[in-house]
Amino acid sequence: MYVIRQKFFSIGDDFDVLDENGTKVLHVDGKVLSIRNKVVIEDPSGAEVAAVHRHLISLRPTYEITIGGEKAAEVRKKLFTPFREKFTIDVPGPDDLQMQGDLLDHEYTIERGGVEVGAVSKRWLTLRDTYAVQVAEGVEPLLIIGSVLALDLAMAREEKKAEDD
Repeated sequence: MYVIRQKFFSIGDDFDVLDENGTKVLHVDGKVLSIRNKVVIEDPSGAEVAAVHRHLISLRPTYEITIGGEKAAEVRKKLFTPFREKFTIDVPGPDDLQMQGDLLDHEYTIERGGVEVGAVSKRWLTLRDTYAVQVAEGVEPLLIIGSVLALDLAMAREEKKAEDD
């Protein structure tokens, strides 16, 4: 389980991802004034282990996750989803993931083939403005954390767009 504060970041904010014992396991660097809404995920020594950035030209919000310099997934918002927002996490090969639930309140699940492989919830913690990211055994934590960051970037972008209209 990983612990993250409720509002990950505004563009440019940095923050740490903690394990359930409160130990820093990752640092997230929100690149200031990045046109591509890029964030870099670093290990405790400061080495880049993953990154998330927005595709500039796409029909729907699309974010690419790289892990170790290699493309690991694209996170795309589904176009028509009544009642709940849904995102597809398109990984190379046949094992795509689906992310759905109450995304604004950060209460949602990530599934692969109908099996839950990750979840985000505030219910598991008593700390205010903090929630947990649960990752199933055998699933790459950076893929799940990167997907959660991509979702947050997409939601922040939509909020900003709504404010500007």
